[in-house]
Amino acid sequence: MTEVQLRDPAHLVSRRARAYWLVRALPGWLVLGGVLTAVLVAADWSSAVTTGLAGTAAALALLHLLVMPQWRYRVHRWEVTDTAVYTQSGWFDQERRIAPVARVQTVDIERGPFEQLFGLANVTVTTASARGPLKIHALDRGTAEHIVAWLTDRAQATGGDGT
Repeated sequence: MTEVQLRDPAHLVSRRARAYWLVRALPGWLVLGGVLTAVLVAADWSSAVTTGLAGTAAALALLHLLVMPQWRYRVHRWEVTDTAVYTQSGWFDQERRIAPVARVQTVDIERGPFEQLFGLANVTVTTASARGPLKIHALDRGTAEHIVAWLTDRAQATGGDGT
């Protein structure tokens, strides 16, 4: 039996994931900016306080929108081999997981409206693990479809029930 080792998965997610994550984060900052603007207009604070709060919020938003997509792109990884599915995800709290192919029960592909806009898809690999399914986010659609087809064929070829 081939030994499965915890290691860095080999592949990065799609390059388009960076723009996708930026666009997904932007509405939250716009809503927060609108609420903050309403509060600052309604409040009877000095111009120094309102300028300081608005400037701090703008700086945090800009920092988040510039750093987060790049950081996530460098951290999120995946790999599928003949023996296992490897994933790594997170931002500050990073998680690395492995599922032996023989334990795969279902493989799903999901594409929400934003994923469709960017030509991306998410793959969910369900096993008998109590930790829940493995998820590979922000893959090119074609890559995701290939992974789902390959894993489905491979899981059926093992002949077990994935437990």
